[in-house]
Amino acid sequence: MSKPISEEYKNLLLEIKERIRSAQYEALKAVNKELIALYWDIGKMIIRRQQGNSWGKSVVEQLAKDLQAEFPGISGFSTANLWRMRLFYESFADNERLAPMVREIGWTHNIVILEKCKDDLEREFYIRMTNKFGWTKNVLIHQIENQTYEKTLLNQTNVQQTVSEEIRNQAKLAVKDEYIFDFLELKDEHSEYQLEKAILARVEPFLQEMGGMFAFMGSQYRLEIDDEEYFIDILLYHRLLKCLVAVELKIGKFLPEYVGKMQFYLAALDETVKQPDENPSIGIILCKSKSKTIVEYALRESNKPIGVATYQVVSTLPQELKNKLPAPEQVSKLLEGID
Repeated sequence: MSKPISEEYKNLLLEIKERIRSAQYEALKAVNKELIALYWDIGKMIIRRQQGNSWGKSVVEQLAKDLQAEFPGISGFSTANLWRMRLFYESFADNERLAPMVREIGWTHNIVILEKCKDDLEREFYIRMTNKFGWTKNVLIHQIENQTYEKTLLNQTNVQQTVSEEIRNQAKLAVKDEYIFDFLELKDEHSEYQLEKAILARVEPFLQEMGGMFAFMGSQYRLEIDDEEYFIDILLYHRLLKCLVAVELKIGKFLPEYVGKMQFYLAALDETVKQPDENPSIGIILCKSKSKTIVEYALRESNKPIGVATYQVVSTLPQELKNKLPAPEQVSKLLEGID
């Protein structure tokens, strides 16, 4: 009979596995940086050779043929990709802020962001988020098409007044103005029970839509205060902010009294559940609709960090909201919170 495996050996094996995975990840990052640097330099060389010369499209097409013939086992030298390299360098060469960032994410991610985002601030947001959360290409496309950038900048919270300065920007970015739950396959008319049940059946995409840094703690999370029971619809944990996040689901329009109930939940969580090394709990009230003015008034005197957002089962962003994004300098400062 073989000897039982000791705890010391299990710990050693675990440490070695983690070290191997870390080395694999760092190796992939190094390869990606070198690939991006290569494509950057090719784009740069094409642009510089074209300046002052009458070279047209045919030169790039010829380059593609010759490179593919010389390096038959290496993909990426198609005519279309060479033009993307040219555009890549041209778009970021003079941008001291973004030029280092593009080397931290994959080539296909860069191209998606370059082609689908309309300005540098939006590109910076998606570059930072992709790098931070490890979004796949398909997840990135989904986030852009669902207008995550706009919905994050439009969010309504009171964290400016209720959260410490060290985590203020991170807390602002943790709550969007609107969430798209099209993966829930719900009818437009549904009950709060049906909404919660559908979310629990699809926890992983729900957490991705919430922002990617959340862990699921439970549903109908029980609190007992003076022999009375209270239940939070969904309790999450934000790994970066190191705080509990209470989510209340409302299928109708936002009502001011929801804030009072959420303040009660957050006070109870901070007193009975929060660990000493964790930050104060945050609340998110998810409603089918809201008046931005009523939300502003309701949150004004609240002493607990609360965000009010809407949810939809289809993706829309009213045109009038697109014109209410913060000023570029405010956006730039906020983006620094995505490390």
